[in-house]
Amino acid sequence: MKTSDFDYTLPTGLIAQSPIEPRDHSRLMVLNRREDSIEHRRFFDIADYLHDGDVLVFNDSRVIPARLKGKRAGSGGRVEILLLRRTDDNVWEALVKPARRLQIGAKVQILNGGILAEVVGVGDGGIRSVRFSDESLLLEAGEVPLPPYIHAPLENAERYQTVYARVVGSVAAPTAGLHFTPDLLEKIERKGVRCLFVTLHVGLDTFRPITEEDPREHTIYREYGVIDKDVADELLRARADGRRIICVGTTSVRLVEQAAQVGRPDRLEPFQGWVELFILPGHRFRMVDAMVTNFHLPKSTLLMLVTAFGGRELMDKAYQEAMAQKYRFYSFGDAMLII
Repeated sequence: MKTSDFDYTLPTGLIAQSPIEPRDHSRLMVLNRREDSIEHRRFFDIADYLHDGDVLVFNDSRVIPARLKGKRAGSGGRVEILLLRRTDDNVWEALVKPARRLQIGAKVQILNGGILAEVVGVGDGGIRSVRFSDESLLLEAGEVPLPPYIHAPLENAERYQTVYARVVGSVAAPTAGLHFTPDLLEKIERKGVRCLFVTLHVGLDTFRPITEEDPREHTIYREYGVIDKDVADELLRARADGRRIICVGTTSVRLVEQAAQVGRPDRLEPFQGWVELFILPGHRFRMVDAMVTNFHLPKSTLLMLVTAFGGRELMDKAYQEAMAQKYRFYSFGDAMLII
């Protein structure tokens, strides 16, 4: 297996620069693994593929205003800081620009907040540990970060949040959930589908391509996740009853599969901790029967995960079909349902 096996060339015109309105009017590609078939629908049709007793698992993490702009103390040079995760009181791991000029001891005055930041550690991949004079002001000083391939400004920052986002902590949206509306969720529940909510705070690997030739040498950026007891119990009952567990997004898949690997094979305990599971082709899925996902960047951990779930031949065919049919790709793009 090579990282290049997960590469493809996407015309830039297919990278969605703005979201579809209403949310559930995006396109939906339905992949049936058993029949090796592809259907083209709209996202609001997803209820047609859900049955009484199914369980939908959503990630309710909310994107924080993680992008900070500032000026370097002394030189006045422009600086950008992207918060990744909190590691201690007032200390965060972050990506910084320009990284080579921001070494240990460098200080940055954050604009619009009266906050002083100091680089206190240097990590791999351009990551810095940054201490802030008052982290309580960060949420007011920052902006919601859009992925680097989106160049159009977003008029409404809430459009980069799911309608059910509630637990603050992600630096990127769990984008498969962006297609759901309150009305669609209500329609789904009326069919007897159980909607469950877990939390995984999305981190760096969402938009960082793998650079190693062998993807197994890649160190995945760990993310913090929570599955409470009620959700764990319901998932275990669904598995015992033979009801389908359908995860919305790769983040929900990783969290549920991580929890399933802890403890006894016939148990699913509540989970709270770091998720470091890197799902590659060959992974044996223990809990997930179907998934909703968007179209992902080449050479990304996310594309490798959906390939592991859908199979290489079907996923290759799906991506070629999506490009031929001019689907919209990435965060604000269209969706697929893999059953």
